[in-house]
Amino acid sequence: MPIPDDVTGHEIDKDVQQELQSLPKGLAEDVARNLVMVAKLIDEDPEQAYAYSRIALRLASRVAAVREAAGFAAYANQKYSEALAEFRAARRMTGSVELWPVMADCERGLGRPEKALEMAGAPEVHKLDKAGQVEMRLVAAGARRDMDQIDAAIVTLQSPELASNSVQPWTARLRYAYADALLAAGREDEAREWFAKVVESDKDGSTDASDRLAEMDGVEFVDALVEDDEEAEHVTHLEVVTDADDAERAEDASAGSGDVGSDDDKH
Repeated sequence: MPIPDDVTGHEIDKDVQQELQSLPKGLAEDVARNLVMVAKLIDEDPEQAYAYSRIALRLASRVAAVREAAGFAAYANQKYSEALAEFRAARRMTGSVELWPVMADCERGLGRPEKALEMAGAPEVHKLDKAGQVEMRLVAAGARRDMDQIDAAIVTLQSPELASNSVQPWTARLRYAYADALLAAGREDEAREWFAKVVESDKDGSTDASDRLAEMDGVEFVDALVEDDEEAEHVTHLEVVTDADDAERAEDASAGSGDVGSDDDKH
């Protein structure tokens, strides 16, 4: 697959570059460039990202970073079985527990929420950093909801991280999950309060909390493009009607002029 000339491969993390040093230089550069494309496209075009990840995987399947990238690309395309296999391979190579939460979420994607909950209670969770533990909590709450255990999901999300006034990278997502669970439980006043807290902490607009809050308040948004299209259609209709009227008036005037000429000829 083509890769833009301005993608050099040096854009990837230093840790990944270090991993790739085990490969011949030319091969390492090819793998790095494909990994850059995976990272660039995984949000906006996951299918393309997946295609680049398969190339990287074919070139360097024994590099943990490549297996991890392939896992995330498969995960983004809801290929959960494939993603889980790649994450497991990466974990075997590195011994790290960093991927434990996303592996558990793959179990959810495969329709095995009980397995995800089992992983949430495993010793590996205690080895995760704070961000990983919050992620694991989100996955566990999602598994509870998969099993229609809404109240249990709410309890799972209640934590010091949720109660903290400090805004961290995970704060908006954690608050959003809690607000959504409260709403699902019919606790609308509390849900509204927490959606408002999400808006406060979601500075980059990564969630649709403001829309959810407006919806709860009965505010209806009208698409400006639709309004513009309707207005344009109305104006066009008026122009057509006006043109038709002008044509009709011109025809009448022409007919009237012809009648006068005939009378003069008679005289």
